[in-house]
Amino acid sequence: MPPPIQVTLVPHDPRWAEAAAAEARSLADALGPVVLRVHHVGSTAIPGISAKPILDLIPVVTSVDELDKHQGVLQALGYAVWGELGLPGRRYCTKDDPRTRERLVQLHCYADGSREISRHLAFRDYLRERPSVAREYDDEKARCQRLHPNDSHAYSDCKNAWIKRIEAEALAVYQTR
Repeated sequence: MPPPIQVTLVPHDPRWAEAAAAEARSLADALGPVVLRVHHVGSTAIPGISAKPILDLIPVVTSVDELDKHQGVLQALGYAVWGELGLPGRRYCTKDDPRTRERLVQLHCYADGSREISRHLAFRDYLRERPSVAREYDDEKARCQRLHPNDSHAYSDCKNAWIKRIEAEALAVYQTR
């Protein structure tokens, strides 16, 4: 498991979308047909709210077994590969700045058709379409950051109940589309 990192929240930066797209192209180019598409998720994908300046991406792959055969490619791109890390069917990878050691990107890789993909997309889209809910999330994140400024794991745990509640609402909406 990667060690916890300091939780720094910064205002939304529209350049995050461009950086996510560039990282997605890099992954697709390096991994070829294993990567079907890459989604930008997490707070950096939701305009108007603060975020840790770390891109969360979901590479949708043909299969995690096929992705596992390409760990060396991911490592050559600067990623540390952490396996499932508690979520069956996921491959979690992190990319840190080699000079500053600051986290830059987190990959949550899933096989095409995984329910986890739709869960993340539903949450993202729900907040994008509902600025008032996004502001509530921003408030919850600020509260958790104040409680756990130096422990990203505790920060994530702190937000979990709020996320699960909104995620259930988002999935209900997402499934009717």
